[in-house]
Amino acid sequence: MLSRTADHLFWMSRYIERAENLARLLDVTWQMSLVPQSEEAANRSWNAILVLNDLEESFAAKYPAVNGENVLKFMVSDPGNFSSIISCLRQARENAHAVRGTVTSEMWETLNATWIEARAMSFESILAGGIGEFFEWVKMRSSLSRGTTLGTLLQDEAYHFIRIGTLLERADNTARILDIKYHDRGSHGEEGATDFYRWGALLRSVSGFEVYRKVYRDVITPERVAELLILRSDMPRSLHFCMNGVVKNLDLVANRQSGETQRRAGLMHAQLHYGRIEDILAHGLHEWLTDFMDRIYDLGDGISRDFLVPMAEAA
Repeated sequence: MLSRTADHLFWMSRYIERAENLARLLDVTWQMSLVPQSEEAANRSWNAILVLNDLEESFAAKYPAVNGENVLKFMVSDPGNFSSIISCLRQARENAHAVRGTVTSEMWETLNATWIEARAMSFESILAGGIGEFFEWVKMRSSLSRGTTLGTLLQDEAYHFIRIGTLLERADNTARILDIKYHDRGSHGEEGATDFYRWGALLRSVSGFEVYRKVYRDVITPERVAELLILRSDMPRSLHFCMNGVVKNLDLVANRQSGETQRRAGLMHAQLHYGRIEDILAHGLHEWLTDFMDRIYDLGDGISRDFLVPMAEAA
């Protein structure tokens, strides 16, 4: 397979997954903003999204204040923000169009239809229809795209690069969603029902509420939420599950120069496979997640260098 073709497939899948996970992150923050709290506390939560996505300067250049409406507009539909949901859907479609002969007709039609619907949406129309409904639409379109890929594409190199992109992006974003909650933890003086609502909203944002109940059969606690989203290998959005898939698919496309990248992926997987949540929390969850996200970026850079178009050249 040509490196350029693999690159388009890799980034196509990353942009689809990024749009979905951004919808999940914004959804949980929006739900948390509905809990009674001070305006300052609510704005801290919105600002945390900008911090975790390294978008503070870009946001400040266009908006006078950090609040829910401004952050939502910037992260959902701002054409100047290449990390917004609408921008991600557009870039996913453009990458699919570049490899139209490699993806199946069902995959192309799904992505193309998603973009046609998305480009007709303004932020005002999204708000009028309900921001929560829009986030659900994004998640459903991403699931539909993933389903057509799993159900129609030959499981060859194209499939493996799509899976690597999807799981790498999902691992990064699950870490961000978990980190934003812990990053903001303690600033609200959470107790009792409010605390339960916030952690419940976080679990629902990663489709993990029912999973948590099935696994732990007990009250929701921050430590168990962290364990579920980091170490459970059978939780589809956990870091461990994602790294299982990354390592497996990297092995299937390995070449003569990918040894170091495979070693780094294997080391990250081993630390999740044999890790204990007590040790992670003792280290400091925010610090551990920040380090994990840095290593995910380095791993993506290594994959681009070994198999695809190097990030510097693509930029």
